[in-house]
Amino acid sequence: MNALIIGGSSGIGLSIVLSLIQHSRYTWVYVVDKSAFPEQYNNSKIIYFQEDLSNPDYSFLEKIEDVYALYITAGFGRLQLFQEVSEEYIQQSFQVNTIAVIRIIKHFYSNLLSKDDFYCAVMVSIAGRLCSPLFSVYSATKAALSKFIEAVNIELEVQNSCNRVLEVSPGVLKGTSFSGEKTIPQFTAKLAEKIIKLSENHERLYIPKYETIFQKVMERYYLDAHQFGVDSYYYKINSNRMKND
Repeated sequence: MNALIIGGSSGIGLSIVLSLIQHSRYTWVYVVDKSAFPEQYNNSKIIYFQEDLSNPDYSFLEKIEDVYALYITAGFGRLQLFQEVSEEYIQQSFQVNTIAVIRIIKHFYSNLLSKDDFYCAVMVSIAGRLCSPLFSVYSATKAALSKFIEAVNIELEVQNSCNRVLEVSPGVLKGTSFSGEKTIPQFTAKLAEKIIKLSENHERLYIPKYETIFQKVMERYYLDAHQFGVDSYYYKINSNRMKND
């Protein structure tokens, strides 16, 4: 049995890799990322492929065999006014954040339909579930991904498969590039273990810190989505995290 992590060289993906190599059930842990795998975390169980998901050639998947667990964590986004967004950014955002995920799941879909256990989790984003001005393109890519996962899980259910795709939709994660920091695996180790456990239980949705933060946030959104969007706009403007091309 082998596991595959797409986007496993940094962030939550790296934490999942470091957790999975400790699991005796997996012979190999395949890692795919456009960035080199950090040398300090090298392990004899890791097989690394340096691939850029913006490249439409996904033939590297043919070299990856006997996968029983698939974790897709690759993705990118940044705070930016839509008028400052480039055409290239729009295309690459959908290619990496949405199309790549759908294509990879399609490649392994027979595993999901199988009567055998197949564990699958995808990092989406809370921005895909809420109005997120200044994250317009990013949130659009994640909203599309969220609806895709929701629909596929229904198809799996009615076709009597026990397997599901776990949507993981966090906010900003401390110790990752989305928080403006370098990758610090210790900060996301517990989250990685939680994602692995939920995927092995064939859960459908996990929103980290839902009870402590996001339940109230989502209640505000559903109460008045317009005002929520306006408040979100000014909150992000005042965060001084916006970037221009």
